[in-house]
Amino acid sequence: MRSDVVVIGAGVQGCAVALRLAQAGREVLVLERSIPGAEASSAAGGILSPGVEAEEPGPFYELCAASLARWPAFAAELERLSGMWVGHRGGGTLEVAFDDPTARVLAARAAQLQGHGVEVEVLDGDAVRRLEPALDPRARGGLWFAAESSVDPRLLARALYLAAHRAGARFLGGQVHRILHDGGRASAVEHQSGRIEAGAVVLAAGSWSALVEGSGLPAGAVRPVRGQIALLDTRPPLLSRVVFSDKGYLVPRADGRVLCGSTMEEVGFDRAVTAGGLRGVLELAIEIAPALAGAPLLETWSNFRPASPDGSPVLGPSTVPGLFYATGHTRNGILLCPVTADAVAAAVLGRPPPVDLAPFHVGRLAGARGR
Repeated sequence: MRSDVVVIGAGVQGCAVALRLAQAGREVLVLERSIPGAEASSAAGGILSPGVEAEEPGPFYELCAASLARWPAFAAELERLSGMWVGHRGGGTLEVAFDDPTARVLAARAAQLQGHGVEVEVLDGDAVRRLEPALDPRARGGLWFAAESSVDPRLLARALYLAAHRAGARFLGGQVHRILHDGGRASAVEHQSGRIEAGAVVLAAGSWSALVEGSGLPAGAVRPVRGQIALLDTRPPLLSRVVFSDKGYLVPRADGRVLCGSTMEEVGFDRAVTAGGLRGVLELAIEIAPALAGAPLLETWSNFRPASPDGSPVLGPSTVPGLFYATGHTRNGILLCPVTADAVAAAVLGRPPPVDLAPFHVGRLAGARGR
């Protein structure tokens, strides 16, 4: 078997890269041991917030902002190609402080961001509650990133798979054993179905990327960090936009469900939802919006963020010719999906990427170790 490009992993990164390469006329084969999008991609919160996640100006913020700018067109394209809504909603992101010292920290960060042209508004407690009346009356202030948004990752993952499939990408289930190198170049993938020759290989296996033999990733370059999430139901909807505190976040869906998250746990590949983790996410949810104490608990889950030592993704060419990365996105895989697809596909095609990938090259992690 042979393909122009073999993509390892059918989460949102792998499917989005496959979509772009198939649209460029390449024969693409996507390898996935499970169901496309069934792992961390579908378990994420779906927050599209460079302002909160990147925290300060720099290459990572610029990458996140470039991806956020792509999201409206990206969502519309996926809906057209798949026939599905992906749950893309505006309303901005609200970052709330419940004491005066935290409010002052937020205001100082806003001034730094505004100095670099970032759209952010500093709000007092009354203005915060006007935006979200259900917030705890103790709210002392906050930041509003009006241009930010959210998306439903479960819908997104399915839509990306359908779009890539309809664009011509092929999908093959089963276990990847290793990436094979010939003459110093990544030339094939050994799969449970046999050897698959490849003109190029894209590693997009999320938290499992470093476990693939022949990945070329330094030890500790990508590791699993468990996140536990609870889903509550509110009728009528209690919140209109994503709300962050210094402990976690709430992500409202259009139908009134509220996703509450999330833990950050260094437990390897232990997927358990724990009593302590669940207590933590529910306590932070009720602290932000006390009325959630009476909301029915619909569902709980956990999965693994593909975390890098510095929190930034590993993107583009590796140190091995023919091998490319779309992994290590830590907490921002959904946000960074559009720009990852465009940039990594461009690298595979030998075209100039739309953003500078130098800060995200794997070489920066030489000698890295997971915490």
